[in-house]
Amino acid sequence: MSKLVLLGDEAVAQGALDAGLSGVYAYPGTPSTEITEYIQRSGQARQRNVHADWSVNEKTALEAALGMSYAGKRSMACMKHVGLNVAADPFMNAALTGVSGGLLVVAADDPSMHSSQNEQDSRFYGKFAMIPVLEPSSQQEAYDLTRYGFGLSEKFRLPVMIRVTTRLAHSRSAVIRSAAREENSMALPANLRQFILLPALARKKFKLLLSTFEELEEEGKSSGLNRLEKGTGKKRGVIACGLAYNYYREVAEMHRLDDPVLKISQYPVHPELLRNFVNAVEEVFVLEEGYPLVEESLRGVLESRYVIRGRMDGALPRDGELNPSLVEKALGVREGQPVTVPEIVKDRPPALCNGCGHIDMFKALNEAIADYGPGRVFSDIGCYTLGALPPYNAINSCVDMGASVTMAKGAADAGMFPSVAVIGDSTFTHSGMTGLLDAVLEASPVTVIISDNSTTGMTGGQKSHATGRLVEICGGLGVEKEHVRVMIPLRKNHDKNVAIIREELAHQGVSVVISQRECIQMVRKKRVS
Repeated sequence: MSKLVLLGDEAVAQGALDAGLSGVYAYPGTPSTEITEYIQRSGQARQRNVHADWSVNEKTALEAALGMSYAGKRSMACMKHVGLNVAADPFMNAALTGVSGGLLVVAADDPSMHSSQNEQDSRFYGKFAMIPVLEPSSQQEAYDLTRYGFGLSEKFRLPVMIRVTTRLAHSRSAVIRSAAREENSMALPANLRQFILLPALARKKFKLLLSTFEELEEEGKSSGLNRLEKGTGKKRGVIACGLAYNYYREVAEMHRLDDPVLKISQYPVHPELLRNFVNAVEEVFVLEEGYPLVEESLRGVLESRYVIRGRMDGALPRDGELNPSLVEKALGVREGQPVTVPEIVKDRPPALCNGCGHIDMFKALNEAIADYGPGRVFSDIGCYTLGALPPYNAINSCVDMGASVTMAKGAADAGMFPSVAVIGDSTFTHSGMTGLLDAVLEASPVTVIISDNSTTGMTGGQKSHATGRLVEICGGLGVEKEHVRVMIPLRKNHDKNVAIIREELAHQGVSVVISQRECIQMVRKKRVS
């Protein structure tokens, strides 16, 4: 046994390695990125030749992890919460196929939207798919539950979700390791038809999944991860899920509270466990990070005589992260005003780095499109999304990965001309290529600007699958050779770049402008190294 100081993400990664992981598959997305990066840096992983390359998107990541599970090995797919939307197709169907080797799906949620378009709660995906969900409340639990999760997956032959949130993913604590387990040997599924979801087979598998659900509830009841902590109080009980358990404990210690607590770290939760708990108190406060999953289920199955407090009745805010101050207020134990943090540094909005190629691209685009009027540029998710802010004010949308191209096509179909998409190189290979193919097949009058910085810049500079391949990819998708243009976004090339963009804006068909210049931060890192 050894002790390490780890981020929550790193605790998941180390737990997976010590559980006999053979491969991790992921697309970088905050707050999940550090899981895969830790495994990529790990000497333990290199010594065992654990697969740890980035995937082109979350869907391909989960499908590859499922393929490794098919071969009997333990695998893990990691993504942020909105990445699970991309992977939803294999995620839902993997619950029907089941697994062979243990398969974990790690979803890192981002309540308060620190770096995300929304703050959806991945536990609902787990409920939707009817698979086990594990929600650690600490770095030690992140390590332990990851190890437990692989065993749970192989016991029930189902994928298992690990759900973490930003505060746990990006905070550090001491973690005690257990002895590492050997990897599984490669082995084909005992039933070679297990992964075939023809309707006749899928109907049988769905019945099997339904019949397993009660067993999953019993497992959560007996595992010890959902446990009752008795208190002397009889009026109020607290149900604390995942990280929210820590917030309650901090408040309880500060104010010497002794409420009975039902700590939840495993889903589905057995109804009897909930029923017995609420029957023993007069009112229940439900503390959960994200959406009111447990609170909603309590309000749906219990009689109106039960008093349920939480996010749905206004005791806690409906949006954003929880914190000890919010819990204090909800429980009615706040004394005086909450502690305020003094303003040390004035808030300032995020900005593109000095010397960033996106800056010169936006300056050229703004000048080239000025004659057509505003509101014609659809954008995507990446550093270049900051083009929405002053002084550029250059883009008009940011919805999801790849949506710039398809939205531009839809606007063109509605009669908008010109219709422009701005997308990054990594985002383009993630989910922009299919939209471009749609545009090519219909000869849509759209101009796609791929702002190529040769890396996945927004999440720290991970490998981009597009590097050195964009011209060939666009040609392979059917864009006419003369309308795949490359420009270098530098101040000295401004007039030339404006001319290139103007020419392609005027084209009554599909055109692609590749604005190609390496990320300034990656250049600096190379110089230092």
